[in-house]
Amino acid sequence: MRILIMGGTRFIGVYLTKILVEQGHEVVLFNRGNQPAPVEGVKQIKGDRLDPVQLKEKLSGETFDAVYDNNGRQLKDTQPLAEIFQNRVQHFIYVSSAGVYKPSEEMPHREGDPVDPNSRHKGKYETETYLAQTGLPWTSVRPTYIYGPHNYNPLEAWFFHRLVRGRPLPIPGNGNHITQLGHVADLARAMAAILGNQKAIGQIYNISGDRYVTFDGLARIVGAAVGKSDSEVQLVHYNPKQFNFGKRKAYPIRVQHFFADVSKAMVELHWQPRFDLLSGLKDSFLHDYLPSGGDKAEVDFSLDEEILQGQI
Repeated sequence: MRILIMGGTRFIGVYLTKILVEQGHEVVLFNRGNQPAPVEGVKQIKGDRLDPVQLKEKLSGETFDAVYDNNGRQLKDTQPLAEIFQNRVQHFIYVSSAGVYKPSEEMPHREGDPVDPNSRHKGKYETETYLAQTGLPWTSVRPTYIYGPHNYNPLEAWFFHRLVRGRPLPIPGNGNHITQLGHVADLARAMAAILGNQKAIGQIYNISGDRYVTFDGLARIVGAAVGKSDSEVQLVHYNPKQFNFGKRKAYPIRVQHFFADVSKAMVELHWQPRFDLLSGLKDSFLHDYLPSGGDKAEVDFSLDEEILQGQI
């Protein structure tokens, strides 16, 4: 197949590009051209996807069998792309987010659960709703927290920074909130498994790890990944409502139960995660954090200090 990936040079797209090329597909990337393609010989079309006119000029003359929209955040980002390839592709695969789900007392989240109209990811759900109305052969994936080498979101790095420096970990609440992380390589493998799968047309899939973990449990597993014993992982619990952080982010994970059922993807895509949390976090620590000098980087711990002083 000839496949278009929107983005392709950062995080998810890097892994997906490598998998698809290994499978023998011809992959073309559309991005601003600020970074090289992750695989030598892969064509890049340079442009700004947020400019509909430019998008049409660059892509209308191209022919693809499938499109992966990895970085459309709002409906206005994806609609011009969908219009260009209406009736012209066999598959249109969209990266949404499990963040669209409405907080619920019944967990885990399943694909048919209600969505939150006030979510900061509501643009993702609006895009899914639009795609369902277009007649395009579409599929959407809803990851939870994504981690792994080259993660540009400070998720696992938040823990690494503190653990390698022997600092305490300020954990909001009592440490018993349950969350879920999925390795980026497992997400990319699931996305590749969707391609050409007729069962996947018109479907939404939660994609993540197949286990859930408490905040305290996550901290200890990250500790083990960097070589720390449980006794060396110092947890400090605090009530976030006692602090006025404004827009500053004191912890990289939302303070609520947040985890999703991935069994639908496992059954219909014949997929399962290869990384458990410990092996996945070791992968990120050894193959990204340390080689990139994260353990020597300057890190702002001022919010930590504010929290720690408030506990005295």
